[in-house]
Amino acid sequence: MRVGVLTGGGDCPGLNAVIRAVVRKGAQTYGHDFTGYRDGWRGPLEGRTVPLDVPAVRGILPRGGTILGSSRTNPLSADGGVRRIKENLAKDEVDALVAIGGEDTLGVAARLSDEYGIRCVGVPKTIDNDLSATDYTFGFDTAVNIATEAIDRLHTTAESHMRALVVEVMGRHAGWIALHAGLAGGANAILIPEQRFDVDQVCAWVESRFRTRYAPVVVVAEGAMPKDGEAVLKDDSRDSFGHVRLSGIGEWLAKRIEERTGKEARTTVLGHVQRGGTPSAFDRWLATRFGLHAIDAVHEGDFGTMVALRGTRIVRVPLTEATARLKTVDPALYAEAGVFFG
Repeated sequence: MRVGVLTGGGDCPGLNAVIRAVVRKGAQTYGHDFTGYRDGWRGPLEGRTVPLDVPAVRGILPRGGTILGSSRTNPLSADGGVRRIKENLAKDEVDALVAIGGEDTLGVAARLSDEYGIRCVGVPKTIDNDLSATDYTFGFDTAVNIATEAIDRLHTTAESHMRALVVEVMGRHAGWIALHAGLAGGANAILIPEQRFDVDQVCAWVESRFRTRYAPVVVVAEGAMPKDGEAVLKDDSRDSFGHVRLSGIGEWLAKRIEERTGKEARTTVLGHVQRGGTPSAFDRWLATRFGLHAIDAVHEGDFGTMVALRGTRIVRVPLTEATARLKTVDPALYAEAGVFFG
């Protein structure tokens, strides 16, 4: 069997670990051959391939990013997209695909498998940890560690200058990074997309912190919004999946804090720093196990599935189930963090 491998969506620590595990076990245990597709779904859409074998994956375990490249290409919105993918897979003699990605990448895989008969197995990847069918996605642990370290460092700067610092982290629809990093980093307020925030309440928490002679650090997810619906800066352009490119909530909030409290406030946007660099030990472990189980599913012909973490076990779930809804922060978990606000 010849198996195609692609990585789609945003880059993420642990992608190379998945690729390595898929190829090593697939070649050494099952005798399969592999074709790497460049730049996510653009690869099979445009016939962009790279050689992928055991020598090609040596030494990539600790590397961030992806040796295959990535993009936010949506082949279902391209003219003749499905036909072109089928033709390129046939030309490359590829029998099945391992698609490594998040909500959008795996959503395409689900439709290609369910509606068009293209044999796909999915591997869940997103630093946002928002895929409902798996307890954790790889990349999330690394992103939380990076954000937590940044918050730790910013506490000392905030206290040295007695100013409020707003830390903007990733999280379009789900506030998992903000919640975990904010709680681990001792933030004085954590704002997430799942619950609109009251600016006056945030300012009250900030002032309460200043009264204790400590400077506040507020962690806000990029998708968080105020209750009053006041416009927050955005880049109005959209990617091929229709997502608005979010930006500006941290700076917007810092200005309101200054205006309403009279205290100096500054913003740090962590942005792509959270997605880059070497993966944590947990993410290497999880990504490797995902890769091993994904190639098992391919070999056994269990297509239309995604590998998922349940407790400490790797299981298979239907791709359609895995992409049906996002996993968002439970209000009870958010309430736990609220003890430390202010």
